[in-house]
Amino acid sequence: MKTRIAAALLLAWLPQQDAGANEPVPEPPGFRTEDYRSPVPATLAGATVLDTARAHEMWLAGAAIFVDVLPRPPRPDLPEGTYWRPPQRESIPGSTWLPNTGYGVLSPEMAAYFADELDRLATQHPGKPLVIFCLRDCWMSWNAAKRALVLGHAAVAWYPDGTDGWAESGHPLERIDPVPRPGAAE
Repeated sequence: MKTRIAAALLLAWLPQQDAGANEPVPEPPGFRTEDYRSPVPATLAGATVLDTARAHEMWLAGAAIFVDVLPRPPRPDLPEGTYWRPPQRESIPGSTWLPNTGYGVLSPEMAAYFADELDRLATQHPGKPLVIFCLRDCWMSWNAAKRALVLGHAAVAWYPDGTDGWAESGHPLERIDPVPRPGAAE
């Protein structure tokens, strides 16, 4: 029940857009800065685009670093003293959650957090590609994968179906916690 409520809150926070059916979405020249929950391109220049079968193969083989970039919903406006617990994230097991790093524009602190965490992961797992994902039809993962390329990571894969496609295929999900940002109250 709590998971369904959390999912409903998150989906309300990231409303789905009803776009033209089956029309290809072109890659923008920069980062997407609005309508994050809408159809995404089939490509990302410089990255490998993964379907669920290939992402699962890589996961089973331990051949990649899975990075979830789904945003955390903001704390709602509640009366003072009200306890609020952010919704739990069910993600691909073993993933690293770097929330709020898929927006089109990042603050300097968020940009540094993303860059530092990707560098840390790449150093801990040399030679493994980064697989970046969140939900289906969400530009957050496209932006984050593009940003990883801009940061100089050569082995970047984008998994556009994210946890939606993963779960629909019957693959396991597990609760994960976000990587804390230095100096941030999570």
